[in-house]
Amino acid sequence: MRIIALDVGTKRIGVAMSDPLGIIAQGAKTVLAADEQKALEEILAFAAANEAAEIVVGLPLNMDGTESQMTRFARDFAGKLKEKAPQITIVMRDERLTSLQIERDLIFLDVSREKRKKINDMLAAQIILQNYLDSRRREEEKNV
Repeated sequence: MRIIALDVGTKRIGVAMSDPLGIIAQGAKTVLAADEQKALEEILAFAAANEAAEIVVGLPLNMDGTESQMTRFARDFAGKLKEKAPQITIVMRDERLTSLQIERDLIFLDVSREKRKKINDMLAAQIILQNYLDSRRREEEKNV
């Protein structure tokens, strides 16, 4: 079963997906967020088509760990996902610095500003998911 991750923003939502074994994350797509209902439906259709049992939603906390307006926005979006698809496990995951890391890496690779806008959110979702998969694997190894 696959796991999906989201980097939720007010303009775009980055989507990443794990391989079937839950080891490697890969960027999948970017969903436009202007029409929230349409975005929710597109994400849930993607989850269903890929038999995802879990969705990890990035939690954009402030650097000191406090919540912001975007944190509440992401929590609200995750709640709406859960309402529409109660059979899917929804997990919130700290995403501090993921977008900054992606932006810095893409600038280093000399990717144009226009291209960065198109893929930044998807790559941030990929990092959120890879961090989540790695932490799950470490927990499993500790319990063996």
